[in-house]
Amino acid sequence: MLRQFFDSSALIKYYHNEIGSPKVQILVGGSGSEHYVARLAWVEILSALAKKVRTGTIAAPDYRRLQLRLRGDINHRLIRPLRMLNAHFEVAGELIGKYGLSRQLRTLDAIQLAVALDLHRASPIDHFVCSDQKLCEIAVLEGLNVIDPEQP
Repeated sequence: MLRQFFDSSALIKYYHNEIGSPKVQILVGGSGSEHYVARLAWVEILSALAKKVRTGTIAAPDYRRLQLRLRGDINHRLIRPLRMLNAHFEVAGELIGKYGLSRQLRTLDAIQLAVALDLHRASPIDHFVCSDQKLCEIAVLEGLNVIDPEQP
């Protein structure tokens, strides 16, 4: 069974058509695979969708429809949010100390990466799916197999 962890930057592509969406559709649509996210991905995706409403990319009714679709995917376990623990925040801080001095590593990205690394250490994941090139590079340095859906 294929186990994949999605960063919010990649999972949003499942809910809104943009560069990389076809690849994400294939990854999420594959039968027999598990798709994990950090619990905070819910809020990050809603924030990204709200921004799309503010910028006129989508209409307000689409926001509500996509919010319900995301909630349904979570309820039906297509997307599996992982709870966040104090240990994840500790590891995120360590990642910022390790990489943030020489590379751009944002707070929420560090937290999502910490959750992915914890999952990977408990039971290896096949892919860390992410559309943030800087985060992808750090994930590779941490030993994860990365898929950037925006890359061929």
